[in-house]
Amino acid sequence: MSHLKAASRLLTAILFVTGFSSFAQEKPNIIYILTDDLGYGDIGAFFQNQRKENNDRSEPYTLTPHLDKMASEGAMLTHHYTAAPVCAPSRSSVLLGVSQGHANVRDGQFDKALADNNTLGNVMQRAGYKTAAIGKWGLQGSSRWSKNGDSWPAHPNNRGFDYYYGYIRHRDGHEHYPVEGVYRGKKEVYENKNEVSEGLDKCYTGDLWTAVAKKWIVEQVQEKEKQEPFFMYLAFDTPHAVLELATQAYPEGGGLNGGLQWVGKPGNMINTASGEVDSYIHPDYANITYDHDEDSSTPEVAWPDVYKRYASSTRRIDNEVGDLLQLLKDLNIDENTLVVFNSDNGPSMESYLEEEYAANFFNSFGPFDGIKRDVLEGGERTPLIARWPTKIPSGKVIASPSIAYDWLPTFTEAAGYPAPVNSDGVSLLPSLTGKGKQQESLIYVEYNQSGNTPEYEEFATNNRGRHRKQMQMMREGDIVGLRYNIQGADDDFEFYNVVEDTHQTTNLATLPNMEALQVQMKERALQVRMPDTTASRPYDNAAVPSISVHNVKNGLKWTAFADETPWLPKIDNLTPDAEGTVSLPTVEKIENKGDVFLFEGFIKVPTNGKYTFSLTSSNKAFVRIHEAAVIDAGYGYKDGSIKEGTMNLKAGYHPIRVYFKKKAGTKNNLDLQWTGPSIEKGQIPESAFYAIN
Repeated sequence: MSHLKAASRLLTAILFVTGFSSFAQEKPNIIYILTDDLGYGDIGAFFQNQRKENNDRSEPYTLTPHLDKMASEGAMLTHHYTAAPVCAPSRSSVLLGVSQGHANVRDGQFDKALADNNTLGNVMQRAGYKTAAIGKWGLQGSSRWSKNGDSWPAHPNNRGFDYYYGYIRHRDGHEHYPVEGVYRGKKEVYENKNEVSEGLDKCYTGDLWTAVAKKWIVEQVQEKEKQEPFFMYLAFDTPHAVLELATQAYPEGGGLNGGLQWVGKPGNMINTASGEVDSYIHPDYANITYDHDEDSSTPEVAWPDVYKRYASSTRRIDNEVGDLLQLLKDLNIDENTLVVFNSDNGPSMESYLEEEYAANFFNSFGPFDGIKRDVLEGGERTPLIARWPTKIPSGKVIASPSIAYDWLPTFTEAAGYPAPVNSDGVSLLPSLTGKGKQQESLIYVEYNQSGNTPEYEEFATNNRGRHRKQMQMMREGDIVGLRYNIQGADDDFEFYNVVEDTHQTTNLATLPNMEALQVQMKERALQVRMPDTTASRPYDNAAVPSISVHNVKNGLKWTAFADETPWLPKIDNLTPDAEGTVSLPTVEKIENKGDVFLFEGFIKVPTNGKYTFSLTSSNKAFVRIHEAAVIDAGYGYKDGSIKEGTMNLKAGYHPIRVYFKKKAGTKNNLDLQWTGPSIEKGQIPESAFYAIN
């Protein structure tokens, strides 16, 4: 991406007008299903069906008929990325709608409190939805071993979810039987802020979460006074490494009267809370064999037990999703319910059993290299299926790149609103529905992890045993830029055309025509993020490069919008009501022109160094420099308080966007100041702001 293109994307986003009215007429119900360590290659329609069709007896395969049917009835996003290759940071980015360059939970920060900001829960609440989070959380903060739900500041009930049922602690999700604790000991299940594990005997968590989800959905639909649509975040803790089995075969049928059901009797809370704990191998895999030595003249051998377990676990998820989809049909809400199925990261090679597990038995990473904890495609590419019968055409395959934090803007647009201004994602509704112009997703990942990529023979030689440490991944078009074991901001990116070279075998960075891209990607990698002292990076202190601009004049462009969004919105999909130029980002003279204001242009930095920007406002405001969220005075902002952000900037021009939401019945003001090398704290002068002439 050229400097001019980057500036253009920042300065002309308002031209991408898709409109919200077509989706606001009847707000859909929304269910977002997130699995734990399920690989891109674990789903039949994405990869396993190809193995079956190849009929190579040395290449075992699994089946996911319900998910395949879901894909045939909706869309498969085959270039969808997770925000991080491990669950806690990945899930934080999903819930906050921001990249790992802005999320407050990064690296292996399990049980850290999710930021008190816009979340999938509170955004959908304010959009008029009843909200539920069911299953694994792990982002609660405070004491990991607290017995009191109120001591967790980021409990789901405190982050926008009306109802919660599941495992609060990250490590509790490593055991799939809360009472028996077959491999990891007894765990605690919470309903809202009450511990309710007593009586959950023989409750396999995948079944338990599904039964609770079905019960809650039925309650929403059958309430006589029901006015609100619902949003559900259903976060499975399967098929994660404990690889436990259910108690019995999946109950016949599905939906309202079949499949899993909530019984509600202690010791028999769900209709599969009987039989033998950790016992049920799906019959498709119970007696299956394979050509273990790739010699058809020798007898085949049985699959090792650990792989029968994994295949049964993924098949159970398949049944559970099919059960939920049938429920929507039975309740006659199927056509206006958007269901999204995804995984938090690539496949794992962990096993809590005595028997080891290898991700290359089924090639759960699909046609890619890398697994969980890698920012290679195998650790980052996840299976994404979206189904919405009245809006998404059946059998659609979307190959444009997208990423997990795109879903918050997607869901808000489906609800009739633009996304919150702090979101790093874009709505995917244009791609899904074929209506409107699809904006380009920012595909950006940073992560730090010890260890090495496994030495699987399926991987390209250059990716076997790769030392991880500090890693970074960005994608521009078909090209992925990749850095492993980063020592500093000047480290070169490797470049791979991941459309033609899925195993990332041929590094294109040495080609002469890639020199400009190398410079641009190094610069952009500094321009899309803010450092976090709790997850330090070797490029945190590098100065953010300025950009080359021509034909500029003093001042900023302002644009005003009429808007009733319940948060400070992005303006990408809004039509402006008025526009003009001002010398400073202030609203006194233009506040009668609209409800939300954008000031955009460039700030000229006189010398290299660290600059601290300070904002005081009468209401919600937000500042981006390049694509970095420098000041967030949006969600929870106390009027008149000071919010600050610091960037290390090189001398020259830097794109700036200042957002402000007017507050009725008060004198509106917006004051942006700075301090830096040889600059005392004070209002940024008119001479520092520029706009395209």
